[in-house]
Amino acid sequence: MHDRIRHSGLLEKRMSPEAAAALIKPGMTVAMSGFTGAGYPKAVPQALAAQVETATAAGTDFKIRILTGASTAPELDGVLAKAGGMELRLPYMSDPALRKRINDGEIEYMDIHLSHVAQHTWFGFYGDINVAIIEVVGIREDGSLIPSSSVGNNKTWLDMADAVIIEVNSQQSAGLEGMHDVYYGTALPPFRQPIMLTEPEDRIGQPYLDVDINKIIAVVETDAPDRLSAFAEPDATSNQIADHLLDFLDGEIKSGRMTDKLLPLQSGVGNIANAVLAGLSRGGYRGLKAYTEVIQDGMLGLIKDGTIEFASATSFSLSEAGIAEFNRHVDFYRSRIVLRTQEISNHPELIRRLGCVALNGMIEADIYGNVNSTNVVGSHVMNGIGGSGDFARNGFLSVFMSPSVAKEGRISGIVPFASHVDHTEHDTMLLITERGFADLRGLSPKQRARLITEKLAHPDYKPMLEDYFTRALRDSYGKHTPHLMGEALSWHQRYIETGDMRL
Repeated sequence: MHDRIRHSGLLEKRMSPEAAAALIKPGMTVAMSGFTGAGYPKAVPQALAAQVETATAAGTDFKIRILTGASTAPELDGVLAKAGGMELRLPYMSDPALRKRINDGEIEYMDIHLSHVAQHTWFGFYGDINVAIIEVVGIREDGSLIPSSSVGNNKTWLDMADAVIIEVNSQQSAGLEGMHDVYYGTALPPFRQPIMLTEPEDRIGQPYLDVDINKIIAVVETDAPDRLSAFAEPDATSNQIADHLLDFLDGEIKSGRMTDKLLPLQSGVGNIANAVLAGLSRGGYRGLKAYTEVIQDGMLGLIKDGTIEFASATSFSLSEAGIAEFNRHVDFYRSRIVLRTQEISNHPELIRRLGCVALNGMIEADIYGNVNSTNVVGSHVMNGIGGSGDFARNGFLSVFMSPSVAKEGRISGIVPFASHVDHTEHDTMLLITERGFADLRGLSPKQRARLITEKLAHPDYKPMLEDYFTRALRDSYGKHTPHLMGEALSWHQRYIETGDMRL
């Protein structure tokens, strides 16, 4: 392990996960590495959860506030949620145990845009960061850190934390070294300067994370994999959605609004996203670029076959097979992938200047184009907004995709009024279900309502939407965005009462 910890002074700070966890006290704010199941600390959080359970059994309340880059995994979010050790969590999560505790009202959850987390920390909005726990590939002779499979907010956590615990994970590929671009040019208003990045492949920072050696209170050696989550093969519905997107893109090229190189792509996480990426390869696209958040298995495949020439992100999110593929050809991928800090990968001005095509999933959309990405029936949070708002508000194109129905048809993906609005009608340009696509650019609210209902709604729900809109045109208080306020959320209420929006 000494080849991974090359700073002699930090070799002396090695300790067990249990000893490191004992340095964390109730009431602390703890910032941890990790983004979509990659690069998160694995040993100290589990030891900390055991410490919480012991304290709780002795009648002591032991809770901390936890900040990360995005979602982590059961070894962090899961164990601490089950142990009852979280007071607050931000900004994005996906663990089932954590989700349940949040929806049961037992943990406060703050869902915010991923681009805001680092700067809000610098602004002091979240108070002091007492401890940062950061996974790395290794520690260099000068004390700088080789980032792991995600960068996320690690630069900010290391800069802002009073104390730092480092997990050196020997299972992370040493070949990751040199793949990162850590930018240290940000400043607080009014002293900010332009960020000199004009292409996804530009490097504007350095390959390593800086840290004040004097703040490091523990170094923990680990040998554990990232969460190895394989997505299912795209189903027929996902492939239909991908085909509709390809049809739309072909039209954009024919109109002259884009070339066959498109514009830098941002893709959300999940089966639909993977189907869309596969569709690009199937559609014959080559030499594309990505400016996104996460590299999934599907994007590795596109890089390998030449569909994507270069990809900029902040994290990997690979299956076991994807990790094996990456490790086998790490030199090939290192020249075609860069991992950046989250405040750069999700930076609104860069997204706007590069002209990203934002491709994200949704829970539901309403007939006017408002999109709900986060809350089932308005109040049951799923994961969080993540970076979708950063890209949708600022991209050249904002695309949201979903099946037209869920729960075997009991829930419609198109509703009269979204039960929770993450992306307003002003930020939504293209909606896609397996039924078709609705291009909302240049349309008024009533024109959108007609097009969304016609193109996207499932046949079981289309007559219901048409009936609602007809009556709203007649009876609504105003006729610009017609709604029947006593009925607009009645579909969701029916689902709560009967388990089916149709009944």
